[in-house]
This record gives sequence, C-alpha cells and structure tokens, in this order.
Amino acid sequence: MSAISNLSDLATASEVARSQARLAAVQALYQMDLAATNLTELIAEFAAHRFGADVEDRTVADADLALFSEIVRGVVERQRDIDPPLDAQLATGWRLNRIDSIIRATLRSAMFELVGRPDVPARAIINEYVEVAKAFFTGDEPKVVNAVLDKVARKVRPKEFREKKAAKE
Repeated sequence: MSAISNLSDLATASEVARSQARLAAVQALYQMDLAATNLTELIAEFAAHRFGADVEDRTVADADLALFSEIVRGVVERQRDIDPPLDAQLATGWRLNRIDSIIRATLRSAMFELVGRPDVPARAIINEYVEVAKAFFTGDEPKVVNAVLDKVARKVRPKEFREKKAAKE
C-alpha cells in the first residue's frame, strides 16, 4: 500500500512541477517582454532565484527546470511560427501585439507546446494554460485564453479532436 502511495505522490509532485514550470515560463516571457532580458540570463536567474528549496516565494519553487527552459527557449526561437496562428484566432481588429502581455505570454507558451510537444495531449495543454491564466486574472481573461487555444488547437492538432468527436457518436 505504501508503494502505491509513494508512486501517487511522485506523480502528483511531477504534475505540480510541470504546472509550476508553465506558470514560471509565462512569468519569464512577461519579464522578457517588459525588460528585454537576455534569454540565457533569464533562465539562469529563474533557476538561481525562483526555483529550489531555499526560495521564499514557493509559487514556482518546485518547477521542472527542463520543461521551463524548453518552453521559454521554444517560444523565443519559434515566435515567427507561433504568432500568426494565434493572431488569426483573435477577434477582428485585435492583434497579438495589442493584447495584455501576460495573456500574450500565456498564449505563446501554450502554442509552443501545441506545436512542439506532441507527446502532451492538446486538451491537457489547454487546461494547464487556462489554469495559468486564472493565476493572474479573475475576470474573463481565462475564458479568452480557453477560446483562442481551443480554436488554434483544433487547427494544429485536428486528429485529436476528430478522435474525441468520433468517440462521442
């Protein structure tokens, strides 16, 4: 019984670490957007001062550093591929560069995972980033994130959504 409990605790710890990595990635991209921080320096700063047992703010202290780095680097390196599909899903007259910086960082992080991490189900990515949005906003912003990501995910990963629809019928 204790072995199962330990495995369960490990799975939960791993899930928490991934969720915190996503939250930290959005924070880092937001910081880059505002302060034009160097990518390598930014990752090093988060690793040294925001992650680990000794940090005061526990919000992202247990984050998965590898996933955090992959998301932040991926967004920066693939921004030219990531932004156009997101732009296309925004309401008429809105551009990605005109929306709130945190929402933009959230959408870009999720989009990177949708195109760059096919091992993670699209719905899981959407749910994770809606939760990230809820960490920052109490209004309609998480609904906007959900709507945009749902639309873009159906275009970049249509097979996952066809399979779900077929299973319902």
